[in-house]
Amino acid sequence: MRRESGRRRGVGIAGLAVVIACLLVFHRAVPNAVGQLGSLVETFLPWLGLAVPVLFGLAWWRRSLVAALAALLPVAAWLGVFGGHLVSPPDSPYDLVAVQHNVSDENADPAGTVRELLKVRPGLIALEEVTPAALPAYAAAMPAEYAHHTVQGTVGLWSRYPLSEARLLDIRPQDVGTDWNRGLRAVARMPGGDIAVYVAHLPSMRIGVSGLGSARRNESAALLGAAIAAEPLGKVLLLGDLNFTVDDRELAPISSLLSTAESTFAFSWPARAPVARIDQIMGRSVTVTKIWSLPATGSDHLPVAARIRL
Repeated sequence: MRRESGRRRGVGIAGLAVVIACLLVFHRAVPNAVGQLGSLVETFLPWLGLAVPVLFGLAWWRRSLVAALAALLPVAAWLGVFGGHLVSPPDSPYDLVAVQHNVSDENADPAGTVRELLKVRPGLIALEEVTPAALPAYAAAMPAEYAHHTVQGTVGLWSRYPLSEARLLDIRPQDVGTDWNRGLRAVARMPGGDIAVYVAHLPSMRIGVSGLGSARRNESAALLGAAIAAEPLGKVLLLGDLNFTVDDRELAPISSLLSTAESTFAFSWPARAPVARIDQIMGRSVTVTKIWSLPATGSDHLPVAARIRL
């Protein structure tokens, strides 16, 4: 009777292992109709791997070989989806380093933040949450080679290369006022040709008892995607705090048009214990060969940097 009870308990653990493996591989099948559950799963998808040691622990506690063998399924599923993220890609040629950073409107050290970003010698620096009060400090901290710059609302772009056609990009959700300006578009005059550079800060998502609150974010993403789809220049670079991970299906209006490196996790938020990369550098007709996170600044986000082949 004890052996039969152990088998039943082992089957329960094995069933849980199968469910976790299926979530990893078939996360698109999780519906978004209730509380944006699918997007919530996809935002934290890599962390489903933490269930694996729990499953092995339960299998050991129940002395169940069936459960232990079943726990190998989510291991295989996780490695199949994310295994490549554990291996740094070999160095490959690149033409540009770009940096993306939500500097936080509460950042008390703009000059120190800029110094940290400059350590990777970027050609382009995109900043979000640049308040009017803090803007002079950020501008003063930028070296002379970044004299080419534009700031629209609370987003800014500093460049080693000449910028033209800089303008505000309207990605406002319908229910926000005209003082909400979080997007810009400019043309960078690169040695190899012009590139349309977009900088965007999409609305935040909120997690509550009703699920993932992301309607404004999704609406803003659709507006940004429409602008990029209509972009007349062939080469496009997007830098921004998108409040999306690349696995989130609701990013499709953008991710269907642009691509990014998938070689590292490069988590960027929250800075003290990063669990997701919601700061993105993506491109069209350019190749993001590597993306990584930089050391913490005075922000609640980590900066991210990318190598880009033009």
